[in-house]
Amino acid sequence: MKKLLIASTITVLILASAVTTPTAQAADIATSLCQYVASDDKKRMRSFLKTNKLKIRRIFDGIQCNGKNLLEFASTSGSVKTGSLMISKLPKKVVSANLTFLQTGSQPLIDAANARVSS
Repeated sequence: MKKLLIASTITVLILASAVTTPTAQAADIATSLCQYVASDDKKRMRSFLKTNKLKIRRIFDGIQCNGKNLLEFASTSGSVKTGSLMISKLPKKVVSANLTFLQTGSQPLIDAANARVSS
């Protein structure tokens, strides 16, 4: 009886820890990406994405920084390097859909987005 109780307790603990881990990782990934965009650190952002086997086009819709998507956040914070990286990696449809958000940001990002949409 004791062995059954110990085995079931260990099983419950393992399952509980496995269920809560992905949520914490997703929050950490979003926080890290927002920090890299805010500091305009293209090199660390690329390295982070590669290390975690992530692609911008797959995670773009799920990440918000201060209530804005990554591209809009890059535009408002003046992050030209990381914004240009995202513009080059995102599909043309996504860039054209976010063109209105970029109009209030920095001119190099507007030029990069217009070039991406028109090519």
